[in-house]
Amino acid sequence: MAGRIAGNLAPPWRVPLLALGFASLLLGMWAGLARLGWPAPPSIEGLAAMHGPLMVSGFFGTVISLERAVALAQRWAYAGPLAAGLGGVAAMLGSTAGPALSVAGSVVLLVATALVYRRQRELFMLTLTLGAACWTIGSLFWWAGGSVYAVVPWWIAFFVLTIGGERLELSRFLPPSPRARRVFAGILVALLGGVAASTFAWTAGTLLLGAALLGLALWLVRQDIARRTVKASGLTRFIAVCLLSGYAWLAIAGVTILVSGGLDQAGAAYDAALHAVLLGFVFSMVFGHAPIIIPAVLRTDVPYHPYFYAPLALLHVSLLARLVGDAALLPEWRAWGGALNGLALLAFVLGTITAVVRGRLAANGAA
Repeated sequence: MAGRIAGNLAPPWRVPLLALGFASLLLGMWAGLARLGWPAPPSIEGLAAMHGPLMVSGFFGTVISLERAVALAQRWAYAGPLAAGLGGVAAMLGSTAGPALSVAGSVVLLVATALVYRRQRELFMLTLTLGAACWTIGSLFWWAGGSVYAVVPWWIAFFVLTIGGERLELSRFLPPSPRARRVFAGILVALLGGVAASTFAWTAGTLLLGAALLGLALWLVRQDIARRTVKASGLTRFIAVCLLSGYAWLAIAGVTILVSGGLDQAGAAYDAALHAVLLGFVFSMVFGHAPIIIPAVLRTDVPYHPYFYAPLALLHVSLLARLVGDAALLPEWRAWGGALNGLALLAFVLGTITAVVRGRLAANGAA
C-alpha cells in the first residue's frame, strides 16, 4: 500500500494544512475563554462545547498527522491532516461532520504509524502506534454520540503516548537500561489499562490513569537527555527547559487526579488535571519542538531567540494562577489564568511566525 502512491508533498502545499490546524487553535482558544465566562460573540459562545475537540483533533490532530505524513513521505498520508483540519472547520460551522472527519483523520494517522511499526518493530514505534489508536478510539466514541468528557482519557492517552514515544526514540543518545525499558512498558500497560477501564469504571480507571501519568513523568525526568542538555546554551537549553517543565506539569496532573480520587466531571480538580496535561505538559512540548518540527515540515529555518522564553514563562505563570483558582475555588483567578493562557499561546504563535520570517530573510540574504 505504501509503495503504490509514493512521493512527498512539496512544502508550499503543506502550508494550507498547517493553516487549518492553527485556525482550530485560535477558535478553540476563543471558545475556551467563552467557557470561562469572558464576553464573546454568540457564534463563539456556541462553540464553547467544541473547545476540546477543536484543540485535540482540529489543531493537534492536524499538526501531528502532518508531521507523520512528512516523515512517511507518502502522499496518501496527507489525507490525515486534511481530514482532521476539515473536521475542525466543520466544528466551527456547527456541522455534524466534525466527529466523522476526526475519525477519518485519526485512522489515516494510525495506518501511517502502523506501517512504520511494521518496518521498525521498536518499543517507541509501538508506543506511537498505540497513541494514534487512542485518538481513533476516542474519536469513534465521540462520533457515536459520547460526551467529550467521557472520551477525554483516550485523548489524554493520545498526547501522552505520542510524546512519550518520541522522547523514547530520542533516548538512543542516552539509552535507557533494559530495566528502565521494562518499567516504561509497565507504565504503558497501566496507562492503557486505566483508559480502557474508565469506559465502564470511571473512578478506578482514572485513578490508574493518574498513577500512570505520575509514573511516566518520573520516568521521563530520570531518563530523558534533557537532564544533561539543560546545562547547554541557546536553543538546546531552551528545548531542555521546555521538556523538564512539561514533565513537572505531567506529574502535577497525575498527583491531582490521585488526590481528588479520580477525574470529577466539571469539577475544579478536573479542570486543574486536564489543563496541567493539555496546557502545561503538551504545550511545553510544542514550544520546545516547534523550532525543530517547522523546519522539517516547511523547509524553513526558525532561528533561536531569547524571546522564546517569554511565552513559555507566561504559560507556566498563568497556568499556576489557574490551578490556584481551581484549588482555592477562586473563579476570578481561574478566569484570568485562562485568559493569560490564551495570551501565552498567541505570543508563541506570533513569535514563531516572526522567527520564520527572520529565517527566510536570512536565507535570502545568504543567497
